[in-house]
Amino acid sequence: MSANFRVGVFVDAENVRYNGGYQMRYDVLRRFAGRENGVLQRLNTYMAFDAERAREDSEYKKKAQTYQQMVRDFGWKITVKEVRRYTDEAGNVTTKANADLDMAVDAMLQADKLDQVLLVTGDGDFIQVVNALQNKGCRVELIGFKNVSRQLQREVDAFYSGFLIPDLLPIAYEPRNEWAKPGSCVRGVCTKWFADKGYGFLRIMQNISPNLWITDPREGNSPYASVFCHVNELAEDVTEDLLMNRETVLEFYVNESEQKDNGLVANNVRLAFSVNR
Repeated sequence: MSANFRVGVFVDAENVRYNGGYQMRYDVLRRFAGRENGVLQRLNTYMAFDAERAREDSEYKKKAQTYQQMVRDFGWKITVKEVRRYTDEAGNVTTKANADLDMAVDAMLQADKLDQVLLVTGDGDFIQVVNALQNKGCRVELIGFKNVSRQLQREVDAFYSGFLIPDLLPIAYEPRNEWAKPGSCVRGVCTKWFADKGYGFLRIMQNISPNLWITDPREGNSPYASVFCHVNELAEDVTEDLLMNRETVLEFYVNESEQKDNGLVANNVRLAFSVNR
């Protein structure tokens, strides 16, 4: 793509929040969207706000407003969707703050001025939007966390698990974590496992790069690294079947190998997320 290609980002914030992406960092997301030096033409996020709760809970109101301002400071436009309450015949109350329509309409209206669209959601309702954007000539990428529609993943031009993007989702118990540095905590996937030998290799994204398509860590300009893992480092619930499923996200510590120069080894490997959980 040319250096001045135009990028639009559209975030379904409620879908992200309820599907594993709570505390997603908008500054890192912006960096990811602009990794190929494109012009960030649109940065839109769609957030829920419970006005009724805010009237009764001043702490909620303050936190919501502070968070929204922080996101705005990173250069994002926020569309606030007020939470609505519905009572059924049995007296059960449900709440909704669905932003799907707003997000879809905005993406379509702005598509003529965009070359690439990054959708941050897992909602399969956006499949037709993806097809329409592609028919307008836009490349469409997707970031999702849990419960991402499989068909949506297949329709987009590229899908990235938000769990695997460096620092997009902070490690709560490692506030000073330096992703991919020796001693740091990271998330990755298993690429090879030799059950008879009791070891295998995990892969991590070391940094946000325009070369994410170069997935072979042996290539010099690949942003990925291969990490050696011994079976003794696996938690009990990390089974061979889960390891061989590329949708299984593992969380672990990386350290320098004592056996190989510039090599990395994995310690304390446990499940961060898998399709079966």
